[in-house]
Amino acid sequence: MKSEDFLKHLLDELRALPSETEWCEFKVSNCKPQEIGEYISALSNSACLHEKDHAYLVFGIETGTHVIKGTKFQPRKEKVGNEELENWLATQLNPRIDFEIIEFKYENFPIVLIKIDPSNTRPVAFRSTKYIRVGSYKKKLSDHPEKERKIWERTNKKVFEKEMAAHNCSGDEVLGLLDYKKYFSLIGLPFTSNPDFILEKFIAEKLIVKNRDRFNITNLGAILFASNLEAFEGLARKSVRVIIYKGKNRLHTVKEKNGRKGYAAGFEELIQYISDQLPTNEEVGKALRRQVKMYPEIAVRELIANALIHQDFRESGTGSMVEIFDDRMEISNPGRPLISTMRFIDHNPQSRNEKLAHFMRRTNICEERGSGIDKVVSQCELFQLPAPEFLAGENSLKAILYSQRHLKRMSRKDKIRACYFHCCLKYVSNELMTNTSLRDRFKIEKRNYAIISRIIADSIGEKLIKDFDPSNKSRKFAKYIPIWA
Repeated sequence: MKSEDFLKHLLDELRALPSETEWCEFKVSNCKPQEIGEYISALSNSACLHEKDHAYLVFGIETGTHVIKGTKFQPRKEKVGNEELENWLATQLNPRIDFEIIEFKYENFPIVLIKIDPSNTRPVAFRSTKYIRVGSYKKKLSDHPEKERKIWERTNKKVFEKEMAAHNCSGDEVLGLLDYKKYFSLIGLPFTSNPDFILEKFIAEKLIVKNRDRFNITNLGAILFASNLEAFEGLARKSVRVIIYKGKNRLHTVKEKNGRKGYAAGFEELIQYISDQLPTNEEVGKALRRQVKMYPEIAVRELIANALIHQDFRESGTGSMVEIFDDRMEISNPGRPLISTMRFIDHNPQSRNEKLAHFMRRTNICEERGSGIDKVVSQCELFQLPAPEFLAGENSLKAILYSQRHLKRMSRKDKIRACYFHCCLKYVSNELMTNTSLRDRFKIEKRNYAIISRIIADSIGEKLIKDFDPSNKSRKFAKYIPIWA
């Protein structure tokens, strides 16, 4: 709770406004629940439109004159049916924005101040109707399409990491919600138990924001270092789900686990758990046999990190997921990729969440920009696995690692995909693909070069690769580059 001096100062600032603005409304005691809800919708949308940090609905101030009158409104005692007013209002808003009802006295006059967050993801509706302030009047947003369009534009420009996951926390609450020990471990600093120093570091990293003598935890801070993501209402569904199936389909689930920690705090534990679930192959050496994991750890780490970093946090009710089958591993995240899946190797990745991505790279959780998918493809070749597959859905991306499969058991599509990615990998390594290099990739003997020539011809036919030198008529010494090169 904010101090009374702070609240008095805030009220003086609001009363000093020349007239009621579109993001601030004064009333004395008119407190019908339906009307309050409509004003919360209107003021939230107006605050977004005018790029304000908050909107305010104040009871106890005379409209127009801004003279302090005091109010008879007592929100804590108000109910709608058997439900408390505040909870009823919250359940009728879509999306559920944060608002705070504050009661205090100004020179013995009772004041009620409702502090309202601006709309973040889309225009806010109350009981399925969206409202807006036009001057000092409350109107339906549908009657003002130009304002609705601007709100959509504003919300689309909002940066997820800078938004707040928790408000008005004490220092002790921050240290209980965020895993500060893991933070110091990851950034390579000696651990300290000095709470003031820890909070200062969190502020400098923009994991929290100081608000007078209290703190707000940013989405960046929560998604990276939450001790338990379920403690943050807006992020509870963003934990990573790991599901292990029996067989090659989803009919029989063996086990399922939700990772509750923030992505940085819980990444190594998540990777270890997944590694423990993966099938193994027996590798025969000169004198010893040993069990090796079916999928290279570097590829698994990078694909999971990418799923976390590049997801669209605006897609509500869903998060990243790892599914393990007998013959493959699927890693999916919400949000359609910002670049073509066919350009993942050569193109610098475009992330919706740059601050999150930067921190994950800074702590070596994932590879440097632009090198991660190269390593995934390279490792699949080294382990003699089919090429990974990337499937873009309407609002999702799925990366698939396939278990070992001999060339004879690969489909035409598998062979062409492997050829294309091999060609891309050679090109970004400043080399060129040849029949010989592709034979080496598949471990095919020289006498079977015709099989590889067929795969290359099919890939050219699909317009995925092309001749480096079309004037060269010798197929024996032909070299190839990706179609986009």
